[in-house]
Amino acid sequence: MPEGHTIHRLAQDCRERFAGWDVRVSSPQGKFSDSAALLDGAVLDAVDAHGKHLFLGFGDLGWVHIHLGLIGKVAFDERGTPGTVRLRIAGGSRGEHMLNLRGPAACELLTGPEKQAIHARLGPDPLRPDDDPDRVWARISRSRLPTAALLMDQKIIAGVGNVYRAEVLFRQGVDPYLPGRDLPRPVWDAIWADLVALMREGVRTNRIDTVRPEHEPEAMGRPPRRDDHGGEVYVYRRAALPCLVCGTEVRTEPLAARNLFWCPACQPARG
Repeated sequence: MPEGHTIHRLAQDCRERFAGWDVRVSSPQGKFSDSAALLDGAVLDAVDAHGKHLFLGFGDLGWVHIHLGLIGKVAFDERGTPGTVRLRIAGGSRGEHMLNLRGPAACELLTGPEKQAIHARLGPDPLRPDDDPDRVWARISRSRLPTAALLMDQKIIAGVGNVYRAEVLFRQGVDPYLPGRDLPRPVWDAIWADLVALMREGVRTNRIDTVRPEHEPEAMGRPPRRDDHGGEVYVYRRAALPCLVCGTEVRTEPLAARNLFWCPACQPARG
């Protein structure tokens, strides 16, 4: 499932291509046809993102809410109609841009209050400048659950997925099984600041890179990472490989329905 930086990058790309212009809206697949007919020819006047949710605003007509889920994909400016397209938007200053959405978990037209209800059930998002990390801390600091599980709960903090949770805990030297209530406040502040920086960089580059300069392939004389997810990481999907910092074998176990990755030496359990 795409992490929050991907959705914020999609919001940026939609804003640059379509915002302020009349757009053509259709649903070649047919599952969004009624709503597409209402929106066709309207101005796309706002774009918003919160966690893993994307919102495209059409004034009084409402908001298109998109959640990609596990298999959803967005392609820009492709020609032809390969695959099944749930939503197609065409427009721009010269009508030169196109968005094709396939396989989303959600693609629906919402009212303003319905959109606000989604925001209300989500936690603060490190990529939303006005969101408050104190709200996250209030939840984490009362919980007996492992910190790694809490970071994956979208009701507590929105947009953090399996890659960012593993990497930020490694970067801050936090045992992923440490109960939230035992996490020191200064460490939480460092985690939030690190997430803000890493995810902003993810929006900029459209990939996840979490290693510090001294651990880049060129600096260490090692080959670049080869993985479908791309990017240079410390522990994510590196189970049984040596830690880039200390050489200890990276471990993995299921946690919160996803595979957790960590270095037991760099992220020691508290006795």
